Amino acid sequence: MRGNMILPLMAFLPMAGAIACYLIGRISKGARNVAVFAVCAVDLAMAAGLFAAVVGGRSAEFCWDGFCGMGLHLKLDGFRAVYALIAGLMWFMTHGLFAPVYFESHYRNRNRYYLFTLLTLGATNGVFLSASLYTTFIFFEIMSLTSYAWVAHDEKEAAMRAAQTYLAVAIIGGMVTLMGLFMLYHRVGTLEIDEIYIACGKVTDKGPLYLVAALIAIGFAAKAGAYPLHIWLPKAHPVAPAPASALLSGILTKTGVFGLLVVSADILPADAAWGRAVLIFGVITMFVGALLALFSVDLKRTLACSSMSQIGFILVGIAMSNLLGHHGGLAAHGALLHMVNHSLIKLVLFMAAGAVYMRLHKLNLNEIRGFGRGKPVLHFAFLMGYLGIIGMPLWNGFVSKSLIHESILEYVEILRESGGAWIPYKVVEMLFLFTGGMTAAYMIKLYVAIFWEKNDPETQKRFDAMGKTPFPAALALGLSGLILPVLGVFSNRLMQGVAGLMQGFMRSEGPKEVLNYFSRANLIGAAESLLIGAALYVFVVRGLLTQRQKDGRRVYVDRWPTWLDLEGLVYRPLLERVLPTCFGMICEVLNHLADWATALLGTCGTALARLMDNLFNAKAFNAVGTFFARIMDEGIDTLVLGLWHGVFGRRHKREAATVGNRFTYACGRLFDRIAAFLNRTLRRKHPIEANFVAAFAAGWDEMRANLRRISWSVSFGLLLMCVGLYIVFAYLLM
Repeated sequence: MRGNMILPLMAFLPMAGAIACYLIGRISKGARNVAVFAVCAVDLAMAAGLFAAVVGGRSAEFCWDGFCGMGLHLKLDGFRAVYALIAGLMWFMTHGLFAPVYFESHYRNRNRYYLFTLLTLGATNGVFLSASLYTTFIFFEIMSLTSYAWVAHDEKEAAMRAAQTYLAVAIIGGMVTLMGLFMLYHRVGTLEIDEIYIACGKVTDKGPLYLVAALIAIGFAAKAGAYPLHIWLPKAHPVAPAPASALLSGILTKTGVFGLLVVSADILPADAAWGRAVLIFGVITMFVGALLALFSVDLKRTLACSSMSQIGFILVGIAMSNLLGHHGGLAAHGALLHMVNHSLIKLVLFMAAGAVYMRLHKLNLNEIRGFGRGKPVLHFAFLMGYLGIIGMPLWNGFVSKSLIHESILEYVEILRESGGAWIPYKVVEMLFLFTGGMTAAYMIKLYVAIFWEKNDPETQKRFDAMGKTPFPAALALGLSGLILPVLGVFSNRLMQGVAGLMQGFMRSEGPKEVLNYFSRANLIGAAESLLIGAALYVFVVRGLLTQRQKDGRRVYVDRWPTWLDLEGLVYRPLLERVLPTCFGMICEVLNHLADWATALLGTCGTALARLMDNLFNAKAFNAVGTFFARIMDEGIDTLVLGLWHGVFGRRHKREAATVGNRFTYACGRLFDRIAAFLNRTLRRKHPIEANFVAAFAAGWDEMRANLRRISWSVSFGLLLMCVGLYIVFAYLLM
């Protein structure tokens, strides 16, 4: 091991802390909460120290040669330091401050929850600090398995089904990514991220790299929640505890984006074809996520679908960076900053949703409407997140969305000047603005329902009597919400500085000119999206998605068709019915082919024997013909065993209880005659006295017994493997 030891501590110290906190929790729940707070605080302090080191111009690396075969390689640079800091901040806010209040009233298995939460913290740090894709993959798979416990925590039917989907997507995506890593290593001879960039730059035939990039991207895109691999995201968030939902949305999806950045910036840098492919999936993800959020009437499901949509915005920025090539500084800055902004915004919004749920145990908008009235800290935090995510000027989301929008306009202008096909990209720009309008519409719906509308008088009176948010949770909400306008107001210094630190990860030099975030074009774009959002709220949300009751109140109605679900419509039927049926048919065909081949060989052997008998009509040739007929059907192993028992096994002669079958009898008679011939010809002092007929019969019986024992041992091994798998899954579901 060599290098800066703080880097592996960022990954392994929280894991060690997880075990310590679990053991402490078996004795005292209060002491366990203090220990979790201490682990999160230490992690945040170490991350802040690394960030300060990078700002000061320093870097660091750590190598553990031979770890898991190919070694463990960690590195510190601007991008990694920023996301280590964000991860530390999010874990400290959600589980150092907010979670103890959230869990104190109604959750069980908290000891198990904290164990997997801190394990996930270490694995997430490992992903962001990794300097090789092999190291990334190891921590990525650990993170996927440990975060499974978040989704399954409630152990109710909906939670278990969502956890099943989450685990299936994680495992299948991970295996596809692993195949891509094998192919990449075979192609360029390395999985070190910096070396990949150099090696792929020397490849002249890019064709095989597209397949490699696509395979690697699948697993990372699944974790990011990109369409069509997003199916886990809208189902996992509503059932997971709110602190876990904040991390699933804000930080774990960014581990997927981390991998997509490596593919786009290192394997296929500035590749237009790859950029167009990412752009297509980015636009679909952006639009479909916003559409699902617009129709949702569940608070956390709306925020989950919103996360999917915001990941689409990030993918559009990554795609534009590839399409613009050396002009892609704006797009790179926009994509990186929107990663940061979305993490911080969803931290606030999901903790606000948790503050609602821990009091009411409900998430339906009709049941929680009016809860936020008279709760200033909750109102402030949600309002900050709401204004940030819709791209309101002076809030952080406005900066990153404006940069991505500018990059689209820049590419359209380049295509116009060069005579290229610019109309499709103009459509992308229009969809970008319209999706921003849908974002504003569904966030207005949430904000108005929780903080401005009133519930029925009796329920509203009960809500008003519940009082303010407990202090630790209020502190986490207030501090997290305050970060968003601070970043927006001081964007020229803070956000441009953060983007400058991170841009090296995307191999980008950054914009040549001084950025004016509040330019006329950016303000007009934000205004257009907000106007579209207001119109959608009035005509779609209030008109189509609400229904007036007899008492004059309007209630929110879920008008999304229940059958229009990609998992239930495509994936589950494919995995549960179509693929098993297809493989069953293939196995049946192969089974019949084997039977036909065996019958054909037997027929050929019999025909050969008859031919020999008819041609020569001699006992010796008849025996030889029978021998060849049977060797095709029953194998040569009997011959070997017969020789062993006949020639070398004289000390252990056995009397044959049977003369065997026709095959062994023919072979034995043949070798008996050969032995008799040798005895007469050579006149040996110790003649061969073996009874080959009995020896071949005994050898045949022993071979069948050995095959039977091998079959039993293999079956027993498979049975034990299945039992082991059941035990593992049972443990995960505990």
